[in-house]
Amino acid sequence: MTAFKNVLLIGAGGNLGVPVLEAFLASPYRVSVLTRKESTSTFPDSVPIFKADYTDVSSVKAAMDGQDAVISMVGGIAAGDQQVFIDAALAAGVKRFFPSEFGPYSRNPEFAALIPHVLPHKSATVDYLRSKESEMSWTSVVTGAFFDWAMRVGFFGFDLASKTVTLIDGGTSVFTTTNLPTIGKALVAILDHPEETKNRYIFLSSFNVSQREILDVVEKVDAQKWTVKHVTSEEVIDRGKRRLAAGDFAGIVDLTTGGAFGKQALADESRHGFWNDRLCLAKDDIEKIVRELL
Repeated sequence: MTAFKNVLLIGAGGNLGVPVLEAFLASPYRVSVLTRKESTSTFPDSVPIFKADYTDVSSVKAAMDGQDAVISMVGGIAAGDQQVFIDAALAAGVKRFFPSEFGPYSRNPEFAALIPHVLPHKSATVDYLRSKESEMSWTSVVTGAFFDWAMRVGFFGFDLASKTVTLIDGGTSVFTTTNLPTIGKALVAILDHPEETKNRYIFLSSFNVSQREILDVVEKVDAQKWTVKHVTSEEVIDRGKRRLAAGDFAGIVDLTTGGAFGKQALADESRHGFWNDRLCLAKDDIEKIVRELL
């Protein structure tokens, strides 16, 4: 029997939050949502909603009272500023905290050096959680890029409208990527396995693939050849640095894709071992997902 019954989601209105909420609504867990006071996100009527000032520990704690597990899914730069949530969870007696990792492994030193605005802050959050293990356990979930989202928005270099793909360094580097609904199911399964998943990183993967391998699937499903453009990782990374220097945080996307899909291959997490089988997650079908996207 799991030690958890009540689960609070933070950032449930985002790309990841929606499928995670759906997974918990289909589970035996009682799920609630915490949003910023000014948020206009809407949720099913059956879900209790708490609104709080994210900078005020006492305001956040009020939402966490009575919760067994808290899953933070705040995005981007905000992922480096989760101490208020952790302190509030500690004060409320929460048993398990999931920081907002959900991406590449933040302790990869080469990747952290390339993206200093995000990854070191995520690993520092886990360091803080480690210092509190006597009071509250934690689990940090590494997923790589979100496959279905990344294909839709062009993060993998695919423009679905024009049937064009831009390959970085030939598109042969393998990277880890996970489908959004699979992440939702994995989070439920992690709470179903409380001892095995305690105080550790959990690595997930729907697919370990390259841009070229995705292109092969896309052209097979679409039954036609796509237009292929080529770019070097040096060009992509240099563009990202220039954009950041000009105050454009979209440059982080260039740094991430250049490091992940280029010859450095910084986003292949296979060496850590994936938990999909241990969590009894069904295998994802890349052709089926691509067909739905197209």
